[in-house]
Amino acid sequence: MESSLKSMQWQGVMPAITTQFSAQGNLDLSAFCINLHAQVNAGASGIILGGTLGEASTLTPQEKDILVSTTLKEVGDQVAVVLNIAEQSTQEAIAAAKNAQKMGANGLMLLPPMRYKATDRETVAYFEAIAKATTLPIMIYNNPVDYKIEVTMDMFDSLKVNANINAVKESTRDITNITRMRSRFGDRFAILCGVDTLAMEALVMGADGWVAGLVDAYPEETAAIFYYVKNGELEKARDIYRWFMPLLELDISPQLVQNIKLCEVATGLGTGHVRPPRLALVGAEEQRVLAIIKAAMETRPDVSEYKKYL
Repeated sequence: MESSLKSMQWQGVMPAITTQFSAQGNLDLSAFCINLHAQVNAGASGIILGGTLGEASTLTPQEKDILVSTTLKEVGDQVAVVLNIAEQSTQEAIAAAKNAQKMGANGLMLLPPMRYKATDRETVAYFEAIAKATTLPIMIYNNPVDYKIEVTMDMFDSLKVNANINAVKESTRDITNITRMRSRFGDRFAILCGVDTLAMEALVMGADGWVAGLVDAYPEETAAIFYYVKNGELEKARDIYRWFMPLLELDISPQLVQNIKLCEVATGLGTGHVRPPRLALVGAEEQRVLAIIKAAMETRPDVSEYKKYL
């Protein structure tokens, strides 16, 4: 199967989309497609499947295939469809990459090896083995805070010989890394911010895009910030960003999936159900998150003007 999307552009807003479940824990493809179309209509440039927010660790291989095929069928000719790969072995990662290409995905996002804290040499070898097994464009997910392995500048220097490794999801929490990457590699690697609470800062400093989380509940507000920054309307972007920040902070939490799914319920873009071992929030923590959402909904801005840039 081949996607009709002609080229992969690592730029714009790319939602790390949630997987929607029924109360019984089954895939809810109807709810998934409602969210999917909301992202495309808001101006997303790509959809990233199977990330942390997608609860990939709880999905079977068959369910991942269903999500890929459903997404390609629904929107694959309009935006890029990217599959996240987070496997425990190089062999499994290569198999996942080959399967994604066979199904018609447009790109891959790669995490370092899971569970094993690989050395720099091992991590580079892992990425290169996957890159050699596919022709799909690849974005490296650099998140040492959560995954304990940093992809350093020297490692990117080693990886640059692989033509299809051409982007990074920058989640080190160090904004100066954007300048370091540009100074050392120019435009060799596209840079996408992977931390919601640093997104505007990253875009102002030259990031090409935003792999976003709260976008799953607030697609237009996220897209508005991106388009306003890229078109020089910084004051408009800043006003939305300041309103958004209490919600964006829900993304930098071990319970980010539960948090964002509560937001989706508030905006009509999700069922709210998570899969074990995750459990729904309860008690004081649930009330804290609901209070943040309630305050935001009561002051939610009209951002529709940004659509002039679509």
